[in-house]
Amino acid sequence: MLSPSLAQEIAADTSAVIGFNVLITDGDGTVIGSGDSSRVGTFHEASVEVIRTKEPATHSASQAQLLRGVRPGVTLPLITDGQAVGTVGITGTPAQVRRFGLLVKRQTEILLRESVMLRSRLLAERAAEKLLADIASYDPQVVESDFLVFRAAELGFDLRLRRVAVAFEVTVPQGAARRPGAPARDMALIRSELIRTVREVFADPQDVVAGTAPGWIGVLHRLPARRSPASPGAGASLGAPASLVADCRRITDVIAAQDGLTARAGIGEPGTSVRGLHDSYQDACDALRLGGRLPGRSPVHLISDLRVHQVLAAVSHSARNRLLDLTTAELRAQPDWPALRDTITAWCESGFNLVRASTALHIHRNTVVYRMNKIEQLTGRPLRDHRATMALYLACLADSGAPIAPGDDGAGP
Repeated sequence: MLSPSLAQEIAADTSAVIGFNVLITDGDGTVIGSGDSSRVGTFHEASVEVIRTKEPATHSASQAQLLRGVRPGVTLPLITDGQAVGTVGITGTPAQVRRFGLLVKRQTEILLRESVMLRSRLLAERAAEKLLADIASYDPQVVESDFLVFRAAELGFDLRLRRVAVAFEVTVPQGAARRPGAPARDMALIRSELIRTVREVFADPQDVVAGTAPGWIGVLHRLPARRSPASPGAGASLGAPASLVADCRRITDVIAAQDGLTARAGIGEPGTSVRGLHDSYQDACDALRLGGRLPGRSPVHLISDLRVHQVLAAVSHSARNRLLDLTTAELRAQPDWPALRDTITAWCESGFNLVRASTALHIHRNTVVYRMNKIEQLTGRPLRDHRATMALYLACLADSGAPIAPGDDGAGP
């Protein structure tokens, strides 16, 4: 449980401080750390009895001569979780070194516990990363969903609970993470701090939080139990609750305040199975890719707001180009095409309401009317013909650059 490298570091540093040689053994009595490096790897016979009885022992010069690998001094057991896992010994006259014994023992046990906790945390993080990666790439033809449910249960996660996937993308400015001599360590530190920031908000023991790729952090967030349909506001529980959006926004704000980092979040739809969580995570990643290409949007993107964009992303480039050519050829030839495109988009997304459209565009209603008249003249179709307008709307989305086939740009985990 006590690694040789840590034992040697503790023994060497402590020996230098107290002025007496400190020796550390493993549970078999083998020296794994010593201020006198020549003793590393030797057998310390006195430790065997100390480990067996869990009681300290002192040895005078004459007593030490009778034991293999032992010098005068004091030997104390290292106890963790009630078990003796090794010993720490201090070489010298027992009367001189006894006063240091308890201090060195306690300090070593504290470092040992910290080492075990760190190792356990790292193992838990790796297991969570593997679980999230397997859910993200889930294929029922390759692995049984029950196997993933069982493995998650071993980690303390119940995948049958209602959850929603969230994907965070963090961008580190060029050179911001570099310090001369240790760039890799700095990047690892930044990643660790980012995951800790996300965990501080998603602190439910059932929330799965893990790094999924450089710059990407995934979350499988447990949602509150669905309220009965008779309860007021029950419909709000069907998708991502407002509190989840607020939490994601809080995380992106905190990250953005750190040395110029930028962060965005994508939120999927709730799921209660491995297949549902797989779809939710893929939706969250799509929300990030698609939402990032829409102007004037917040850093938090919900797939429920981007379903049309997602459908367009699944359509071939040739089909999208044909739609553009057939519906917007005259409009795209105009120098103010971006403004006309935004007007069509706002008109449709505002429910074909002039007041709401002008508010969304931050322009006067008369300007919206002028643009709409121009669009109708160029296309020969009234914008109140909703079927024709919806075709224009889809073409505008296809032209905006937002819809891309998932993974086409190489982004994402």
